[in-house]
Amino acid sequence: MVFDCDAFDGHEEVVFASDKGCGLRAIIAVHSTAMGPAIGGCRILPYADEAAALRDVLRLSRGMSYKACAADVPFGGGKTVVIADPQTQKSPPLLRALGQSVDRLGGRYITGEDVGTTVADMAEIRRATPHVMGLPEEKGGSGDPSPSTALGCFVGIQRSADHVWGKTDLKGARVLVQGLGNVGFNLCRLLAGAGASLLVSDITRDLVQRCADKFGATPVDPEAVIGTQADIYAPCALGGVINDRTVDRLKVKIVAGGANNQLESGHHGAALRERKILYAPDYVINGGGMIQLAMERLGRDRVETERRVRNIGETLAKIYRAADAENTATNIAADRLIEMKLSPRAPEALPA
Repeated sequence: MVFDCDAFDGHEEVVFASDKGCGLRAIIAVHSTAMGPAIGGCRILPYADEAAALRDVLRLSRGMSYKACAADVPFGGGKTVVIADPQTQKSPPLLRALGQSVDRLGGRYITGEDVGTTVADMAEIRRATPHVMGLPEEKGGSGDPSPSTALGCFVGIQRSADHVWGKTDLKGARVLVQGLGNVGFNLCRLLAGAGASLLVSDITRDLVQRCADKFGATPVDPEAVIGTQADIYAPCALGGVINDRTVDRLKVKIVAGGANNQLESGHHGAALRERKILYAPDYVINGGGMIQLAMERLGRDRVETERRVRNIGETLAKIYRAADAENTATNIAADRLIEMKLSPRAPEALPA
């Protein structure tokens, strides 16, 4: 099942963990430890089935390897998914059992916060293993990484605007933000502060109303997102939003947001380029939270963390130049630059 999955990419290790007593059903995927211990968050979702969970964890863990390499941090990529409803099935015993599963990997994988988990959950997991990041500040951690993810997306949007329109000023730009969780909301705050005109969408109406009240944002029905006219589309929910059904309906010039695996398949990057829509590769633009957690693990301060997060813009600029020079999709150009950097013969492929 694992080797036959279309998302399998030479992963070093895939572990299935269970505990009947607390209802734990989890998959931990270690994609690569070539650059250091694998890091990647723990996602708790009520997946339709085991196959869907496996595909997600394989894709996400590979993305973490590339994300860490793009950010030039000494870590590899991994991920955990737990098949459960985080609202009704997540419990301290489940989190501790998950921590025990992480601990059995002996430090080859370090977990952290993701969809369906919180910094408080990381503190609970920490009771069973030291191999955890994103702890609350009062427990010696760096806290919620979402603001750093949002900051990376913001500077990435600025750099994308500069590539398309020759300016980083976002005043008056119509930005459609899909998904108003911690990342999406913080991104809205930064965009509103820069004078952007916000269009916002989420399946949770209270979040939409909160953004409308706080930032003067215009609500967009979730079913109408793809066909909405805007300058920039920032997907900040789950992945797969750019696919065969949506790519030809987009009415934007830039796709740049915080969601992982925004392209359902690699060829959708080429489809965006054919339509003259600039795509910010997701594992680059959304790397801010990972950078914060990596810096936490390395004992670095907030000043260095913010500098590294803001460097996401320069990394994207390099990718855009390479894509134009090669007349190829930006996701392909990004993958090539990452693979060059992973090669011992070309250690300077991306900036530090």
